[in-house]
Amino acid sequence: MASVLVTGASRGIGRAAAVALSRRGDRIAVHYGANRAAAEQTMSELTGEGHVLVAGDLADPVVAQAVLETASGALGTIDVLVNNAAVAPSGETYHRVDGVDYEAWQSTWRRMLDVDLLAAANMTFLVANALIAAGRPGAIVNVGSRGANRGEPDFPAYGAAKAGLHAFGQSMAIALAPHAISVATVAPGFIGTERQGPALAGDDGDSIRAQSPFGRVGTPEEVAAAIVYLTSPQAQWASGAVLDLNGASYLR
Repeated sequence: MASVLVTGASRGIGRAAAVALSRRGDRIAVHYGANRAAAEQTMSELTGEGHVLVAGDLADPVVAQAVLETASGALGTIDVLVNNAAVAPSGETYHRVDGVDYEAWQSTWRRMLDVDLLAAANMTFLVANALIAAGRPGAIVNVGSRGANRGEPDFPAYGAAKAGLHAFGQSMAIALAPHAISVATVAPGFIGTERQGPALAGDDGDSIRAQSPFGRVGTPEEVAAAIVYLTSPQAQWASGAVLDLNGASYLR
């Protein structure tokens, strides 16, 4: 039984990962930023007992440290970290270079980098050093994106942050291997989360599904299955990997 912290676990991929890891027998710290009701729904879907809710805006390094302290206070040393929390592409975060003013450009870049990249880096630092101090092995999985490789013209900060996250994960894989801590990244394509429901049901739904030769989008559960594998002891040799999960919609 491992103690696991899943950031951004109130819905979507984070919720699916938390549920799947609980079915493995792990105890889960379900992190959320603001939507407590959604996080409580995640908690209600977990298997087993001993899980805990933790809240906070991970863009604040002080809050990030408090989140880990709360999680480890309830579960003990965190063995597994899933860095899933992110500011995602949406109408509110649109910032095409020729489509917004300079103020919106700056604020969106700052927010996306703070949450999608720097928060993950800080959580990795905190969890890794706690594991090293305890002399325990561990696993970290970052949730990246297909957009890190193919480009995100309407959301360039998102693509840049996820590309940075991929590179960061590989740097950490090398640095933390001597401490028996593996670090890997999943890079999903378009995933049919609750947030994406309107897009899939709208006029662009067919073209989105057609991005993959399978004629569909991925599911949160498919990403969660990869996370379960990458956080298992059997996957230590996959440390440093960036696993594309996009239904052959983008090939590197």
